[in-house]
Amino acid sequence: MTFTKKQIIEAHKAIGVIDSGVGGLTVVKEISRRLPHERLIYFGDTARMPYGPRSYSEVRRFAFEMIEFLTHQGIKMLVVACNSATAAGLSAYQASCEQPVLGVIEPGVRSALTRSKSGRIGVIGTVGTINSSEYEKALRNNNGNLHVVSKACPLFVLLVENNLVETPEAKKVAHEYLDPFVKENIDALILGCTHYPLMERLIQEVVGPSVNLINSAEEIAAEVESILAENKMANPLDSDGARYRFFVSGSPEPFEEVGAKLLNREIKAYQVKLS
Repeated sequence: MTFTKKQIIEAHKAIGVIDSGVGGLTVVKEISRRLPHERLIYFGDTARMPYGPRSYSEVRRFAFEMIEFLTHQGIKMLVVACNSATAAGLSAYQASCEQPVLGVIEPGVRSALTRSKSGRIGVIGTVGTINSSEYEKALRNNNGNLHVVSKACPLFVLLVENNLVETPEAKKVAHEYLDPFVKENIDALILGCTHYPLMERLIQEVVGPSVNLINSAEEIAAEVESILAENKMANPLDSDGARYRFFVSGSPEPFEEVGAKLLNREIKAYQVKLS
C-alpha cells in the first residue's frame, strides 16, 4: 500500500481519548496493544468527575470543552471513552467534529449480543448511563426478546479513582451491587463504564466464571483499528512504540499513580483548567 505525503501527515496525527477520569485509560491500553505505532492524547476530567450524577446538558458541555482542547492538539479521531458522555450526546459530538467520533455503547452491545447464549444480559454503569436506558434500547433494537437487567453502580467509580479496588470494602460493595445479577441467571454482563474493567477480577469473582464480562475498552479498540484500516488512517511509520500525552483537569498525582499501575509504565500528566 502506498501513501501520499498528505496521507502520511494526517495518519501520523494522534487518536484523542476523553473521559471523566482514569477509566478511559483502559481504552488507551487496548488501543496501544492493538495499534502500537499510534500516538494517543488523553484528557481526563478528574476535577469534575464523577459524571454519572450530572445532567446531560452539563456532561455535554464538559465533553465539548475537552473535545475543543484535543482538536487544537491535532487529532485524526476522537474516542469518547466515557459511557455517561456517550449517552449524553454522541450524535452532537459527531455533528460538530470533522474527525470520526466513536462512543463506547454500540461496540459493547454488539459483543454482548454475540457472546450471550441465553439472551439474559446484565448492564452496570453510572447513574446517568443507566437512567438513559441507552444500553437497554440498543440491545432491544437488535433483539426484542432479550431479558435485560440494569443497575447503577456509582461507588465503583469512586473505588477506582481512589485506588481502593483491592480492599474488603470494595468486595462488600461489589456483592451488594452484583448479587442480584447472579439471581437473574445472566450469562453476559456489560461493564458499562470504562472504570469498571479496572475491577474486572473482583466483578468476575462475584458473578462467577459462567458470566461473560463485556469489556467496552476491548470492543472500542477493535472498532478504532477497523475504522483506521478502512479509511487508510493507520500510522504507516514505524516507531519505538506508542507515544502518549496525558492531560487532566484536577491534580495530576493521583491520576499518574493509578495510570502507572494500569499501563505498567511511568506516566506524566499535565493539569489544564477548562473553565
